[in-house]
Amino acid sequence: MRRRYLCGALVGVLTTAAALSAGAGRSANVAHPSMKLAKPSVMRTFNGKPSKPARPTRSNNLSFRGGVGGIGLETAPKVYLVLWGSQWSSDPSTEASTLQTFFQHVGASSWLNSVTQYCQGVASGTITCGSSGQHAGNPSGIYVTTWADNGSAAPSSPTQSQLAAEAVRAAGHVGNTSSGSNASVQYVIATAHNNNASGFGTQYCAWHSSTSSSYGNVAYTNLPYITDAGASCGANFNNLGPYAGITIVEGHEMAETITDQFPNGGWLDRNGEENGDKCAWISSGPGASSSVSMNGASFPVQSLWSNAFNSNSGGCVLSY
Repeated sequence: MRRRYLCGALVGVLTTAAALSAGAGRSANVAHPSMKLAKPSVMRTFNGKPSKPARPTRSNNLSFRGGVGGIGLETAPKVYLVLWGSQWSSDPSTEASTLQTFFQHVGASSWLNSVTQYCQGVASGTITCGSSGQHAGNPSGIYVTTWADNGSAAPSSPTQSQLAAEAVRAAGHVGNTSSGSNASVQYVIATAHNNNASGFGTQYCAWHSSTSSSYGNVAYTNLPYITDAGASCGANFNNLGPYAGITIVEGHEMAETITDQFPNGGWLDRNGEENGDKCAWISSGPGASSSVSMNGASFPVQSLWSNAFNSNSGGCVLSY
């Protein structure tokens, strides 16, 4: 599936093969005196057409973009799940528990391990790290905790600025109030059933971005209530079940944030695609989405791009 990105967006969104949402791709202005937003990187929705894996050529591999404030990726990734709003009193597809179980098992899995080939602290344009630099991590304890921020209702259709502000609130809530404490952290801002940002399910499935704040740069994901979009965001994709999209989509965004924490300073290809974008919605053949065993449990996930695969020509892999 060919994927196009708004304004040549340099960050990673999991979206359909249709165009990205104008709101998600629009360049962001200052949303708060201490907050500036990065363009989101989007995962497109599935359009029902067969997906074609990117051609495995060296020139199509990911390369390092130099980092943002010296940071290009997460060397010791930590994931915080934020269930935003009192609307989470309704969770008909049990998405909250599915996400928590996924995060509890995904760390140190062979599926996620491909991120560890990428590094920072090397020259911009680097394609192969070897033993150089500081490599992305894949720790067993990647999941830290869930914050149910349910004291009041979240906005019915939150904007990028509001999602970013919630990520900053989450950082404060868990005590990550310095740039150092947010240097390898991502906040997954999950919105409740029928409470999703504009464009979800028609133009994108999820996206990740970052915002500057008094706590330093904060990386976050806009994770809508995935099953609300049905087949457009992975329900029954590759016959993996009606809830398959939950972990396919969030796995995509998590891996992209690890390798491009503050877009667009991490690892991208010449077209601005990240390790998840290049392998999204592959329905057959090598790299097709599948149910993968992770530390005693199995989850539907897509493959991730590996520069090292196929004698360094690159390709989509489900283990590394």
